[in-house]
Amino acid sequence: MAKTATRKTAPKKTSAKKTTSTATPDSMLEKFFQDELKDIYWAEKHLVKTLPKMKKAATSAELQAAFDEHLNVTKEHVARLEQVFEMMGKKAQAKKCDAMAGITEEGEGIIEETEAGTATRDVGLILAAQKVEHYEIATYGGLAQLATTLGLNDVAEILRTTLEEEKEADETLTGIAENDINYEASEEKEDE
Repeated sequence: MAKTATRKTAPKKTSAKKTTSTATPDSMLEKFFQDELKDIYWAEKHLVKTLPKMKKAATSAELQAAFDEHLNVTKEHVARLEQVFEMMGKKAQAKKCDAMAGITEEGEGIIEETEAGTATRDVGLILAAQKVEHYEIATYGGLAQLATTLGLNDVAEILRTTLEEEKEADETLTGIAENDINYEASEEKEDE
């Protein structure tokens, strides 16, 4: 859902240099930061599995293309997080993100509860996807700030790149909804 032409990419994984926190070694904040990285890493990996389902359920070709594009971007987010772990001298580990699990479960419910081939389903998919984006925006914004606080400026820069892409994805979804889908859905009638 991010625009390919404006997307920034982080340095290749092979060029990642180890970075050291300026915080007290083994500080509670650094441990919390690492734990939250594991959380968003799980979330991004989970989205790699979820986005194809959303694309398949979508009716609008524009929405399908947006989900497909964001799948590619999400794979880059996974790679960036792996780079961040490497820069911190840590093994990339995922910890189940209950928030993302709940949001994606809600999205699956929307698919089950709406009629296939309708604009109403697409409206629901857009809403579910925007909930995902807003969670990611909040998470990446907070993590970037924590990285700066910890003196992990290279890490903060990578996280901010992803943050901007998540904001672009949210704007893309809003544009798709406003272009036609919301209006088409408003004219659909339930079968009686």
